Amino acid sequence: MNEAPAANDPQTFEDLGLHDDVLKALADLGWETPTPVQRDSYSLIVDGNDVIVQARTGTGKTGAFGIPLVDKLMSIGGDEQALVLAPTRELALQSAREIAKLGARRGIETVAVYGGASMERQVSALKKGARVISGTPGRVLDHLKRGTIAASRLRVLVLDEADEMLSMGFAKELNAIIERLPSNRQTLLFSATVDRAIKRVAEKHMRDPVFLGLSGDHVGALGIEHFVYMLSGMGRVGNLISILEIENPESALIFCNTKAETEEVSAALKRAGFNAEWLNGDRPQREREQVLAQTRRNEVRFLVATDVAARGIDVSHLTHVINFHLPENVEQYVHRTGRTGRAGRTGTAISLVGPNELGVLYYLRLQYGILPVERTLPSEGEAKTRREADRIAMIDLAYPNPPNERALALARRLITHPDAERMLAGLLGAFFGPDTEDIDEVAAKQRRRGRRATTPPAPRDPESEEPLTPEAEAPPTATLYVNVGKSDDLKASELGRLLRERTGLKRREIGRIRVRNTHSLVDVPEERAKDVIDSMAGAVLRERELSVELAENEGAVPRS
Repeated sequence: MNEAPAANDPQTFEDLGLHDDVLKALADLGWETPTPVQRDSYSLIVDGNDVIVQARTGTGKTGAFGIPLVDKLMSIGGDEQALVLAPTRELALQSAREIAKLGARRGIETVAVYGGASMERQVSALKKGARVISGTPGRVLDHLKRGTIAASRLRVLVLDEADEMLSMGFAKELNAIIERLPSNRQTLLFSATVDRAIKRVAEKHMRDPVFLGLSGDHVGALGIEHFVYMLSGMGRVGNLISILEIENPESALIFCNTKAETEEVSAALKRAGFNAEWLNGDRPQREREQVLAQTRRNEVRFLVATDVAARGIDVSHLTHVINFHLPENVEQYVHRTGRTGRAGRTGTAISLVGPNELGVLYYLRLQYGILPVERTLPSEGEAKTRREADRIAMIDLAYPNPPNERALALARRLITHPDAERMLAGLLGAFFGPDTEDIDEVAAKQRRRGRRATTPPAPRDPESEEPLTPEAEAPPTATLYVNVGKSDDLKASELGRLLRERTGLKRREIGRIRVRNTHSLVDVPEERAKDVIDSMAGAVLRERELSVELAENEGAVPRS
């Protein structure tokens, strides 16, 4: 490999000498100046060199090969094609979308080809003349074997995140694809690391490549803050929730080592009131794309994922990476933590470390010189202070309007009373109800969501109530009276299921279900209450025809 000569350091896209159509497309995208990888690689690529670029994820690599593709390498009106290989569906889609925008004014169409999507649609897009093909190795190889991708037309090959492709076991497919391509093609290889495996690919499949070294993930990892919480190994999910309370990250990617953990951790975070979603290899593609779209729109605060599911995900706004468990090898730690602190932003990596993970922590310090700062979980006294603060905040939010003068004068008189503490304690006891952990959970959830509450809900009886989901608490609710209860051997889950089946309500829209002795109470969205009552007419449960009405109060007196 040859080292790239020093760049002339162009400061703007105009300095690169781009076509006006491409400059306008860049302006449409809001790109003002080239990133270092885009600036330094442009002339090397348009001059026809095979190029190896070492740059960490999030530095603008898609633009680094996308801009020269649409500007110089793809002739207008021609039929030659470029192939971009990526390790994941998400990255293939991202590249296709970004290059389509860059080439929009020059008539260069793109198509993303990957498993789990319609082969017919991909074939149709290829027949219509897509010039840039962005795909995953398995699906691209399928198209080449079928002849739906004409190998003879491929003039440029881009290997994006090449190290990730090899680590995911795509070496066989990669070699099979490259062997089918014309020998006179141009090859561009982008990778966060350039190890022995990458060098073997370069030696076998590239022609006298020029090497451009910017920064690898290990360089990025050194540029962010690293912290560890030493744990006993028991109650790790509860420890994670405590850590999130302390650190209060704006957004985070939480890594788990197993698929089961991603779902368990995400569910626990949701129950605790946090906005969280999960990703692993078992999640259907449509749901994966929905979750990723929500994450990119900042609608998901905590994304819980496995290493494989997170590969190729480009979420630039992440402030934190959290290791629920340390990975089995230190290289994976570097890849994980390199996902925060991108594009000049600060980043933070936090790891939960149990006794069995101390070896990985030791090698991390030894091999990369990363020295995480040790932090401690809150003491019981600190946790008690937090719970008390949450309850006070709950009272504050429950009474947002200014009191009238009479109430204010009475409050002042009460504060100065010799026995004020006893009377205030009595009032607080009446406000919060029986002193159970449920109240602390509700108060904490309210703070985590940053929402206003009206009055504290009564403590939940696990035997007679369905859990209140975080989403169900948000809208104004109406309480419905239902004429079946414990005396009918009714379970809350049965009533909830019947409500969903008859009314079309989603689980998140149904609030608390309180099963009393002779009746039950259900909270539903206020705006849906009448529709629910109408839809439940004639319903039968436990061999009784149901009567559903608006309840007057928690005493369950129907308004009719």
